[in-house]
Amino acid sequence: MLNRCLDDAIAGAVTQYMRERNQSANDEEPVRGGERLGFFTHELRNLTNTAIVAFEVLKTGNVGVAGSTGTVLYRSLLGLRTLIGRSLAEVRLTQSIQNREPLLVSTFIDEVASAAALDANARGITLTVLPVEAGVTIEADRQILAAVVGNLLQNAFKFTRPRSTVTLRVGSSADRVFIEVEDECGGLPGGNGQVLFRPFEQRSADRTGLGLGLAFSRWGAAANNGRIHARNLPNRGCVFTVDLPRFPASALT
Repeated sequence: MLNRCLDDAIAGAVTQYMRERNQSANDEEPVRGGERLGFFTHELRNLTNTAIVAFEVLKTGNVGVAGSTGTVLYRSLLGLRTLIGRSLAEVRLTQSIQNREPLLVSTFIDEVASAAALDANARGITLTVLPVEAGVTIEADRQILAAVVGNLLQNAFKFTRPRSTVTLRVGSSADRVFIEVEDECGGLPGGNGQVLFRPFEQRSADRTGLGLGLAFSRWGAAANNGRIHARNLPNRGCVFTVDLPRFPASALT
């Protein structure tokens, strides 16, 4: 019991220390346009430093890998993977390198959900993936769209209430496909979701990120001839929707 309490305290201290250090750096340096590389390096450094500090604590042998400090390390590594994947997709966007191809939505959702389930489990969040209608197809750049949906899921895990549920579902009409991520964050401040897509906009006291994720998601959706919007569910949560053109079945034959 004592070891478990110490583990929780150390994990909280590591996380809070890196959060305050990150916030201090952001307060001292005003945000200016055209500095994405600097921001990427800054966030990469913060995640790496958190991972190193957690690893050094684990090396002492006083706490176990399965405890809270191990979870901090795991989340940092997941954050690094997400950051690198998002950055690679952004490079493709800025360089207009796109490879659109017909994608079976059910297969695409399975791939995205499998990767996201690791993050959900680490945070104690339930990820519910609803069945996708058979045969629904879109034309998109798989890497960019996976980064968009993955980022929405990561945001949902970050802001939803503890031990709550995040739902991933797909709807469709004759000519559109809607990929939706719903969380239980309690609703959006002010009820206006569109401001969240501005670069460096953050909707929580948690400032561990840079506020670029939703802006990237908007750019990525647009690169696939789609759009993205948020819907507020007052006192409950919110729904982020990626709205894409449906690829006609006749074009597959």
